[in-house]
Order: sequence, then C-alpha cells, then structure tokens
Amino acid sequence: MLELTDAFALGLLDAHDQAALVRNGELDAATLAEAALMRIAALDPALRAASHVASELATARAARLPGGGAMRGVPWMPKDSLDYPGMPSRACSRSRTGMLAAAGHPFVDRLDAAGLVAVGKTSMPEFGLLGSTEPLAGPVTRNPWSARHSPGGSSGGAGAAVAAGLVPLAHGSDGAGSIRLPASCCGVVGLKPGRDATVRVRSRHNVEDLLVGDSLMSRSVRDTAWAFAATHLQPRRPMVTGPSARRLRIAVIENGLQGGAPHADVADVVRRTADLCATLGHRVEAAAWPLDGAAFLQSFQDLWTHLGADCVDTVRAGSGVRRLEDALEPWTLALGSRAEMLSPAALEAAYRQLAGLPARLADFFTRHDVLLSPVASTPPPLLGTFAPTVPAATLMETMFDWIAYTPLQNLAGTPAISLPLFAASDSDAPGGGLPVGSMFSADRGQEDMLLALAYELENAQPWHARWPAVSVATRSRQA
Repeated sequence: MLELTDAFALGLLDAHDQAALVRNGELDAATLAEAALMRIAALDPALRAASHVASELATARAARLPGGGAMRGVPWMPKDSLDYPGMPSRACSRSRTGMLAAAGHPFVDRLDAAGLVAVGKTSMPEFGLLGSTEPLAGPVTRNPWSARHSPGGSSGGAGAAVAAGLVPLAHGSDGAGSIRLPASCCGVVGLKPGRDATVRVRSRHNVEDLLVGDSLMSRSVRDTAWAFAATHLQPRRPMVTGPSARRLRIAVIENGLQGGAPHADVADVVRRTADLCATLGHRVEAAAWPLDGAAFLQSFQDLWTHLGADCVDTVRAGSGVRRLEDALEPWTLALGSRAEMLSPAALEAAYRQLAGLPARLADFFTRHDVLLSPVASTPPPLLGTFAPTVPAATLMETMFDWIAYTPLQNLAGTPAISLPLFAASDSDAPGGGLPVGSMFSADRGQEDMLLALAYELENAQPWHARWPAVSVATRSRQA
C-alpha cells in the first residue's frame, strides 16, 4: 500500500524522473496516479488549486494505458477552460454547467498519446479575464508561498499545483500573461509559445486564436521543453535538451510599457538576472520599447474588452439564465458594458496595432537576440487586489498596470518565458521573499533559443531545492 510519505517523495520529482520510474519498471502508472491524488487530498485544502478532481477517470486511464509514450503514467492537470474528455469545462464561471466534455482538441490528443494521466482540473479566474485566481464560483486559489497572496492568473491554479508538487505538469493558457504571471508568482517555469507554434488547443475564435498561447507549466526547463516539442505544430519535433554555446545579445528594459518603474524588488531581480547573463558571457545592454507603449496598452484593453463581451453575449443568448448578475461576475459584466461604448474606430486602431507589431519587433530583434524584462510590476499581490468585485474602473487601471510587460508578446505573437531565478529580497515589503520571475522574450520562431538560454540559467542559478511553505517538500520534512 502506498504511504503518504511515498506520495510526497514522488512529488519531489519532475515529469522526466517520474516517467523514468515507470519506464524502468520500478513503479507502474497506477501508482503515479494514486500518489498524485493522495497529494491533492493532503495539500489542496490549503491551496484550493484544483477546481475538479477526477479520481475515477484517472485511476481507470492509468490502469489501461498502452505501452510506450515518453511520459507514460505521469500525472498532469488541465486548466478548467481546457476541454478534456470526461471532465467538465466550467472556466470557473457560475454560468457553466457540470456537463462533461466528450472530446478534446489535438493539443490534448498529443498529451494523451504521450501517456500523461489527467488527474483533475485547475482553478482560474472566470473565463481567464483577470490576473488573480479568485472566481466567485470558486475555488479561490492561494499562493503556496504565502496564503495571503495571489498565485496570479489566469493559470493560477496550475502555477500553485506545480509549485507545491501536486503534479509535475499543469496546463496554462496565456492571453495577456496568463502563464508567465502565475509562473512568476509561484516560482515555476512558464513558457508562452509564439503564435501558430502548437497544434490547436480549443475551438476557433477570431481574437483568442491571435492572442493565446498554451503550454505545460513545470518546475524544470526540460519538462517545459518536452511539452513544447510534444505539442508543436510540426509532428515529432525534437526537443531542446540543453544550453547552446551561442552567446546572445540581451536587451534589458525595466520600466513598463507606459513608462512606470517596477517595484524595487522587481527591479532588483531584473538587475541580478542581467548580471548573471553578463557573467555567463552574454552581451547585456539597456534598451527602450520599440513602440508607443501607452497606445499599445489602450488597444490591448479594447481587445480584452471584446473578449469579455463575447462571454456576456454567449451567456445572454443561452437559456435558463434569469439574471446575468447571477451567472457572471461584475468584472465580466463591466467588460461587456465597456464594449458597448467602444467605437469601431477603437477596434480598427487595435487591429492596426496588431498588424504593425510583428515588423516592429522583427526590426528590434535584428539588433538584439533576446529581451529581458520583469514579468509584472510588483511581487505577488495580496488576495483581493484583483478580485472580480473590485470596481471595474479600478481594475482597468491597476491590473493592466501590474501586467504592463506581458501583453506585448500576445498581440505580437512572439514567444516568452518566465524563469524563477530569484526572489524578492526585502522581507519587510509586501510580498517580501516571494518569487519574482525574470521574463525573456524573442522574435517569432525563437522558442528553442529561449529554452536553450533557460537551461543555461537553470544550471547557473538552480531553483529545484527551493520549495514553498505548502508543498511536498515541507510536508515530507514534517512527516
């Protein structure tokens, strides 16, 4: 019989090491699934990272897995918005029912073919429209490093689940930083692939197809690199397996797109990261944004407003909803109302931004290989800062100021990765000692370059021994 201490010990391993145990015959897939479910039962009451636990489905799949598959038996968790057969797709909204999805899309099919076992789903803000995982439908997810702080969003449940060791892999979707923000807040690896880099993840949508990139969040670069290769548009694409000898031209930008300076701890992390890169022989130099940041963010907010309005229109057209206020959160409804006031000229300006960005960034990346910047303007915020009940005018200003670095790569369709190299150093400041990610971005098609750099930085500044207060490591020591 599997003991809880054994389940915690397995949770210390990344996906590659867990897969090796099955491949070498030391454990079977059913044991890995059982261990993950035990970890969720033991740790998630304090985190609330899981929106759905699929014990029977996971146990049945693990028992009948065919041979082969690079990650045979390794447990993972889809985000609550990702269609996975046999699980509900609620997107953590009260407007959604618990109807089980009948099928997924090619992204899920690829992961199933690799032998992964989905053990449940992770929490998110309603429809992924906020930067903190505090849906009114629940569950409100807590940062495993500090229960008072947010794990970020929208893939906040995924970030918390991976950081705590519930599972080694969890799906994230990134439309404005929704992988990179929780990766930064929770101290894990978060890659946003560039546009059209992976197979189809969801049903077609005019805006989401342009903005959203999907990958699996993890605690090791090799796990994230494997997931990117496994879900790439090109079948059987080889994964990046280590650093490159190439020395890069790394541009550094500290201030946000509207010119605001980041929190002192965030600036310190970026400078320490820049110094590390210089020590490794890369050419590091200060740079400026190659665009009008304020105009860009205005256009992005307008597109984001239309995403929220689409959610409102879909629920309004559905049956059985007496009042929209009973089905949708105040923030979602506010986005719908804002969209009604936007002129076609505003939408035209947004699409003009979208059309012009690839050329501007391509020109920027003729002079630089990689851009280093903060992920967010502050360390992880306190829960409640970006709750859906905060007045919409306040959220429109404060949330987009907090994420003033990440939407650029979404609108431009370029890749970026958040790495947990350092933490906030000022223990007296709000968020002191919490993870603060360093973001590296590049031109289209340069995911492999970012992953090779990530391997090098992981070797130079390892983070694997750092675990949060609520995690398999701390519980193992207590046991």
